[in-house]
Amino acid sequence: MEQGGYKIFYSPYYYADIGEGHVFPIRKFELVRDKLIAEGTLSPDEVHQPEPASVADLLLVHTADYISRLQSGDLTPKEVRKLGLPWSLSLVRRSFYAISGTINAARLCLETGIASNLAGGTHHSYPDRGEGYCVLNDVAVAIRVLQRDGLAKRFLIVDLDVHQGDGTAFIFRDDADVYTFSMHGAKNYPLFKQASSLDIELADRTGDDEYLDTLEHALSRVILHDPDVIFYLAGADPYGKDKLGRLGLSIDGLRRRDEMVLRFASGRGVPIVTTMSGGYAADIADTVEIHANTIRALKRVYFGKVIAAG
Repeated sequence: MEQGGYKIFYSPYYYADIGEGHVFPIRKFELVRDKLIAEGTLSPDEVHQPEPASVADLLLVHTADYISRLQSGDLTPKEVRKLGLPWSLSLVRRSFYAISGTINAARLCLETGIASNLAGGTHHSYPDRGEGYCVLNDVAVAIRVLQRDGLAKRFLIVDLDVHQGDGTAFIFRDDADVYTFSMHGAKNYPLFKQASSLDIELADRTGDDEYLDTLEHALSRVILHDPDVIFYLAGADPYGKDKLGRLGLSIDGLRRRDEMVLRFASGRGVPIVTTMSGGYAADIADTVEIHANTIRALKRVYFGKVIAAG
């Protein structure tokens, strides 16, 4: 693949004011972008800013009532508590831009084989509500856009965030063309889980070798769905030092995970979109490094570009 064929979507509007000290590291998107450009993994012309998603696209997944009340700030206190983020205009703006990043990457990957959103993976969002720091479900909206526009028919979601992709599983529960695969901590959020097409629940402190062996066997099963597009949620939160994780993976183990998934897609010629998903390490530098490693792995697998981890 030609180097110029790759684009990653990012906007300064991926930031929202959620208050100092919030467990969600809202600055990570900018920090990952800056790190990847500074070290040369990304060139500035590979980074593209999306426009905000249209309400028409969001309504392919989310209810009109929820979108309207989200925009106007009329969510109930209970809804805000379940979301886990304080409502603000900047949060609404951030959500519309981040959704668009995944939609753009999904459209582009069909032409180039690989594209990324430097955000996304907001898999706890349901049609009528946000939960678990996830306002809107970007992957679900992107899939519905591709379906509506007749651009792809069969989809595989490889969700390797440490938390089950419950909102996504619920949205596609009756859609045989969308295979939802979630590998997550058994005893972690959410308390009440949905039924994905394939759920693999891992014990607390599961380490690199067991995790990677389990994943390798799972990928050989899920490819039988014969997808036209793969969406990869490359969560940083299976890391052993993640505050919300409970698993025991190392930074190197997560890098090998990324390479496994990307080689899996590349080797079969299936277009893939990467999204960041969660990450809450005690040291934000660890979260940034793990997310940066996903893009470094992508550059190695698809372009043969080797950048020293930093």
